[in-house]
Amino acid sequence: MATRSALINVMVRAAEKAARGLVRDFGEVEHLQVSRKGPADFVSAADMKAEKLLREELQKARPDFGFLMEETGASKGSDPTARWIVDPLDGTTNFLHGIPHWAISIAAEKNGEIVAGVVYEPVHDQMFWAEKGQGAFLNHQRLRVSERRNLADAVIATGIPFKGRGDHAGFLVEAEALMKEVAGIRRFGAASLDLAYVAAGRYDGYWERGLAPWDAAAGQLLVTEAGGFVGEIGGGRNPVFGGTILAANAHFHLPIAKILRGATERKVRSAPAGTAGAADAGQG
Repeated sequence: MATRSALINVMVRAAEKAARGLVRDFGEVEHLQVSRKGPADFVSAADMKAEKLLREELQKARPDFGFLMEETGASKGSDPTARWIVDPLDGTTNFLHGIPHWAISIAAEKNGEIVAGVVYEPVHDQMFWAEKGQGAFLNHQRLRVSERRNLADAVIATGIPFKGRGDHAGFLVEAEALMKEVAGIRRFGAASLDLAYVAAGRYDGYWERGLAPWDAAAGQLLVTEAGGFVGEIGGGRNPVFGGTILAANAHFHLPIAKILRGATERKVRSAPAGTAGAADAGQG
């Protein structure tokens, strides 16, 4: 049985406490007070409540840590080298539509490096967690990325740009290029869970553009600790803050990167003059 460190225990307890309120609200989703932040980008009373609770719980346990949170932004702690990166409700649109695929994501960053991550999916009580150098786990079971070697057998996850956000045409070029090579592409609407599923071997890979740090911070550690590879789509090595991410097992990471790079080059060549950078625009 995996032994959780004190740091992971702090994160797990905070996630479980916040989840109780979210699960209650999820059961009464039609009564939630909802306001619009932007096109197809909703924030609910449940989201704000969960973020407040997570901040209180994490601050109580580690008062010197700063925060980077989806709703309230960045704040410094007394230790400038340490902070929490938190998404209190990843998959808000799913949540608001009664779709049971959403999660709480918490990452601990020290000296610019993600050292621990938790992605909790409360509806099915799936606690994904990882600590740098200690492996990745689902509850108490060790996780490993898939061992598939044939791209034609692969199922790849992604995020699709939505109304008012991202490069829709560029995404379609990338998706079409990959569809010709893989068994299937999935879009479930929660980046942290997409990455957790790669770590668990459920997906063989995942790519997306336009991500925020709280979308990817915990999940990318899950993948690397489960033996996978994570980077930016264009080859950069900062997927948490670079805005794009490509995660896959060892056999698929380079082939998928090559397909996406080829798709981007075709998009650039076919773009009208002055729009060559369109394929690199962020996606929601």
